[in-house]
Amino acid sequence: MTGIRWRQLLPLIVATLMWWGCSPSEALQNDSSRCRESQLESSRVDAVIQFDQHDKDAIKIRSDMTVDIPMSEWPLADRLLLDKHSEDYRNAMQCLLRGKDTSLRKTEWRFHEPEVKEQGQDIRVRYESYAWIRNYDPIKLGPWVIKWKKGSTWTAQFSPTTLRKSHWKVEADPGGLRFDDTSKTASPDDGRWMWEGDPPSRVTFDLGLPWQHSWILTYGRSFWSKIGIGAWWVCASVVVALAALRGRPRRPSSESDGRKDSAVQAVLQWAALSGSVAVMLLVISSRHVSPPWNAFMCISAGLALTLVARPWLGGTPLQARAVRGAVISVAAAGLLVVVAPHLFYLPPHLVSKTEPSVLGKVGYALMGLAAVWLWLAAMTAWAWRFAREGLMVPDSWTDKWNRAPVLCVTAVSLALAVVAGGLLGCLCWTNEKQWERNSWPAGLSAGQTHGQYVSNYLANFSLSHLTLIFADSWVLTGIALLALLSYRTRTRRQADENRERSASGPEGPDVLLTAAVFAFTAGLQGATVAGSAAQYPIWLLLNIASLFGILAVGRRWSVLNRLGETFCLHRMRDEGWRRELMDRAHEFRFLENESRVLGKGGAASMTLDQVEARQRDLRQWLLAGCDSDRPPPAHVSVMDIALAWGPEGHWWDNAVRAARVAFWFGIPGTVGLLLLELQPRLQQMRLRYEPTALPEIVVKFIAFQAAWAAAGFALGALWRLLPGRPSPVRALSLVLAYAVPACLAVLLNFFIGGAFTHLLLYSLFMAVVLTATSIVTDASTFSEDQQYTHSRFALVVSIYRLQGFAAYVAWFLAQLAAAATLWEYLID
Repeated sequence: MTGIRWRQLLPLIVATLMWWGCSPSEALQNDSSRCRESQLESSRVDAVIQFDQHDKDAIKIRSDMTVDIPMSEWPLADRLLLDKHSEDYRNAMQCLLRGKDTSLRKTEWRFHEPEVKEQGQDIRVRYESYAWIRNYDPIKLGPWVIKWKKGSTWTAQFSPTTLRKSHWKVEADPGGLRFDDTSKTASPDDGRWMWEGDPPSRVTFDLGLPWQHSWILTYGRSFWSKIGIGAWWVCASVVVALAALRGRPRRPSSESDGRKDSAVQAVLQWAALSGSVAVMLLVISSRHVSPPWNAFMCISAGLALTLVARPWLGGTPLQARAVRGAVISVAAAGLLVVVAPHLFYLPPHLVSKTEPSVLGKVGYALMGLAAVWLWLAAMTAWAWRFAREGLMVPDSWTDKWNRAPVLCVTAVSLALAVVAGGLLGCLCWTNEKQWERNSWPAGLSAGQTHGQYVSNYLANFSLSHLTLIFADSWVLTGIALLALLSYRTRTRRQADENRERSASGPEGPDVLLTAAVFAFTAGLQGATVAGSAAQYPIWLLLNIASLFGILAVGRRWSVLNRLGETFCLHRMRDEGWRRELMDRAHEFRFLENESRVLGKGGAASMTLDQVEARQRDLRQWLLAGCDSDRPPPAHVSVMDIALAWGPEGHWWDNAVRAARVAFWFGIPGTVGLLLLELQPRLQQMRLRYEPTALPEIVVKFIAFQAAWAAAGFALGALWRLLPGRPSPVRALSLVLAYAVPACLAVLLNFFIGGAFTHLLLYSLFMAVVLTATSIVTDASTFSEDQQYTHSRFALVVSIYRLQGFAAYVAWFLAQLAAAATLWEYLID
């Protein structure tokens, strides 16, 4: 009888021992009833939801939920005080906030873990989370579900997965949005609505978004938004093709003309390819394309782009074999995973439902790295082709490429592999962080979807990063236009050195090329800061048109134009004549200083009559070189002419010098803009959770620096054509050319409720950089006089003393103060 009882109790004893032997976390995970949700009925919960429409990009939503749990009522309460990384803590938090719900929450952001502290006999948990309405997808935020209803109306439902029978006090702050209590049970209190004691299912209300935000949401998912992005590439390709065709030689009768035609062909090929690749990426991103086809198209496109670039053009057959061998080998390795996934234990559709094996991860990495490496190689090949065709590559680099092509290809391949590997590492790190955020608090133990999640982002590694790479390929367009402009200028200088030295600036097609370089860099970066892709094609055309307008109006008011073409042809035709001009400019400064000393009653080395006689001689020299029917104005002196001519003999050299100066002056502005962009906490969180966030910071740094350098290049190239006797006025003329589309963008963003303060700050930084560049250019013009001064600043003071130094300083400091004030306001 006793033995029978023991045998009957044996299953119960075994079950008890098994439950005792497993960890509490495993027990909670295997049996949801272990959460003891029924014992949470005595808890008190305060839930607050706030809407903020002052965020110009999207409606910000904040959920703040506070739970007071009696420690004696819920046995898992003390586990909430454990380490936040421990499994017991996560399971207890899962039981408290989610219960059986283990779905991923991609729209919910938390800036910190819930705050847990003891309150007497209770434990208080404060759970704060955020979300943004950026599209029409449903949003799960804390105990809330926010869905789009119709038109501009959204519905907020209070739908907690746990604590349903606890005592709830709910509060909603619409933040100025149109509010409609559909439950008819809320009571208003100073602009807020409150529910207390009502069942959670009865707490629901509607919100009406402002028309500006509704328009942005509607436009973002409409067909016209994709048309706007596509129009940018089409417009850019047309502008590039037009600039290249206008720079084509009419009658290629010499070797140099033939090479120029080769440079034009390269630019035209890039214009056609960039447009077609942009359409391909738009199709892939807008439609669901399976990972095998996605990888096949990306690898094939990267291979084609590299081979069409022909970086070996004009070199040896060994160079072609080295490049072809490298890119074809990489493409074959990547396509092997696509055509034979079984070799890596991957399914035919490449997305595994379980955690991929080590060999499978190798296959994913090989496929993604091949695609990214090929696209990086394509961008590098095109940049080299443009720079070499434009005679912009140092001779030492060309010699190395000709003597050891295999070594050069190997070195570049390894460098690109390091970059591609860094992008892959960034992808894996951020996606794992993203998984932890989405699956919190359950973490990796939430269901069996983590393996599929890993295989999915590894299989689609190429698309996300290729979009980033190609989106910033506008830099290649700028390099192509600059290379064509460089080749046209250098070949003309070799053919007619004297005629080129007397040229006031770019003429004919060169003006379009200069304007296009400015628009594709400085102008486009302003459009990026404005934040609307639909503005890109309009912005590009407006920048070119406004620059042509400033030149058309201002050319007649420029200093050199007032002297006439005869002066440039005769007085500036070679270095000897330019040296004579500088000697007379030095003499003019000396005479003005003597005159000022004599005017104050001081002792000078010359008498007043001698000073006046020498000044008349300088004026007569100036008149002798000008057209007889167009005498220069009385206030224009030889010093004004020297400053208007610039420090170099050719306008291209002035442009290159100004670009270098603007590049260094632009570094503080770049750092300031990047710090401002990273100032919101959400942007800081993106660095850890989005695969392209960190690479975007590097790309934006390069883009901003290219913008400042291109603006300086345009200022130096058009230096002799821009209006204004004082040099800072020339910089202001170029700022005005940029400000026309910027002001229109500000008005548009102000009308639709978009952000425009960053664009204003970018414009102020542009004005500061160009003004500082103009001052340094003047100082470089009289750089030989620095040996007679204590510093470069003293040299600038001595130069501008004759033209109103205080006004220039006040103007520059006003720009600097306005930029610093706006930056400080925005950063706070």
